[in-house]
Amino acid sequence: MKTLADLQVGESVKDIQLDPVSRIDLIKYAGASGDFNPIHTIDEEAKKAGLPGIIAQGMWNMGNLAKLFTFNYEEGFVQDYSIRFKGMVFLNDVITLKAALLEKNDPILRFSVQAVNQNGEEVLKGEVLYHQY
Repeated sequence: MKTLADLQVGESVKDIQLDPVSRIDLIKYAGASGDFNPIHTIDEEAKKAGLPGIIAQGMWNMGNLAKLFTFNYEEGFVQDYSIRFKGMVFLNDVITLKAALLEKNDPILRFSVQAVNQNGEEVLKGEVLYHQY
């Protein structure tokens, strides 16, 4: 397997496909984060808010992007990132995480990152600065 340092500009990190979003994922995240907004855990409350069903917390989605880099923890760390939320994530959605190297400026690697649902719709987009040791 290639290390991040071996990547050339334009090359991608191996995509990660998450398991389908489950209610228990969102309940656990609510407890861990303190985000108890009921639109993330209670169907009736989401519908009252005008949503078709409960939606995943944005930060749950954003936190999952770190999984793209955790296999390389011995090489460095995520120094900074910026994310734009592009769409909602619903129960049973299957999210795929993607990253491509945009720039190498030793010791910093700049990646574009995104998360897409099973329909190919982008739900998150952004950039990650990865600092190599």
